[in-house]
Amino acid sequence: MTHETQTPAKPPVSVVTVQGDASGFAQRIQVGPYEWLVDEPPEVGGTATGPSPYDLLLAALGACTSMTIALYARRKHWPLQRVSVELVHSKVHAADCQDCLTREGFLDQIEKKVSLEGDLTPEQHARLLEIGEKCPVHRTLRSEVVIHSERA
Repeated sequence: MTHETQTPAKPPVSVVTVQGDASGFAQRIQVGPYEWLVDEPPEVGGTATGPSPYDLLLAALGACTSMTIALYARRKHWPLQRVSVELVHSKVHAADCQDCLTREGFLDQIEKKVSLEGDLTPEQHARLLEIGEKCPVHRTLRSEVVIHSERA
C-alpha cells in the first residue's frame, strides 16, 4: 500500500486595489467585489469619508483575533457566545517602553482588550486569550515584514 502525501492547499490570493486623486487623502479600496472609502479625519487634512488607514489596520487585527478565538472555541465545543475586541493605536517614546528593544525615537503601540462572553471556565478563558495572540495578523505584525514596491 502506498501513501501519497498531499500538498496543502494554498490560501486564495486576494488583490487589493487602492485609488485616489492627488487633491486629498480620500482613497477608494477594492478587494474582489467589495469596495469602500478610506480617508483621514479633518484635523489632519482629510474629509472623514471613511476610516483611516490605521483604523483598517486595527480592524484587521481585531477581526483576525476574534475569528481565531471563535474558531478554536468551536473546535473544542466550548460555550463561547461572543468575542469583542477593542483596539487603540498610539505612538509612544521608545524610552518609555520597558519591554522594547528599541530605545530611541517613537514606537507604534497597539492596546488590545478582548472580552469573551459565555459559560467558560477560567482555564478556557485563559486559553482563548492565549490563542487570540496567535492569530495570523498578530503574528504578521510582530514579525519582520518585507514589502517589495515596483512601478506598475
